[in-house]
Amino acid sequence: MGEVLLEEKQLPVMESFYTIQGEGFNAGEAAYFIRTGGCDVGCTWCDVKGSWDADLHPLRTITTLIHEVEETPTENVVITGGEPCMYDLTALTEALQYKGYKTWLETSGSHPISGNWNWIVFSPKKFKAPLQEAYDKAHELKVVIANRNDFKWAESHADKVNKEAKLFLQVEWSRREKLMPLIVDYVKANPKWCISVQSHKYINVP
Repeated sequence: MGEVLLEEKQLPVMESFYTIQGEGFNAGEAAYFIRTGGCDVGCTWCDVKGSWDADLHPLRTITTLIHEVEETPTENVVITGGEPCMYDLTALTEALQYKGYKTWLETSGSHPISGNWNWIVFSPKKFKAPLQEAYDKAHELKVVIANRNDFKWAESHADKVNKEAKLFLQVEWSRREKLMPLIVDYVKANPKWCISVQSHKYINVP
């Protein structure tokens, strides 16, 4: 894929940074994050609401993004949002994989999944229904628990996701003291699930 072609491809990007993946199956691994701007899901407890309006964030070329990734020793690149699947991610992921990087996606599953992925984290939200392909393609199902009723909601998604997907429950951060004991008990009683802890918030990295 030539430089000129890549230079013509642009995405709205809220931020990009090198850090430690804090959540889910790949927690603890170094990864470069590219957070796209734009989201039409609108979770009330979202901790990056500044990402919702794509017009607030500059368009950046794929060439520029690739060069920034190359300035780090990372092997992994996470595309997150916002909702990154609002955009065609084919050119970005092909360019990253051509350079030897593993590509990880974080999505609500509310839009068609484009691009080539080594790992897809599917985190369904109540505010906009997921598409069936998210259940079919997910490597990891991560459900946020914000109240007691969410355990039943989580099981409804576990019933639909492909059988190879890893299952994670993650507490809504502002309610962690109240709900984490319930999640611990639930996972002990239902060991097909694992607990996803937002460890980046404990070790104070982005």
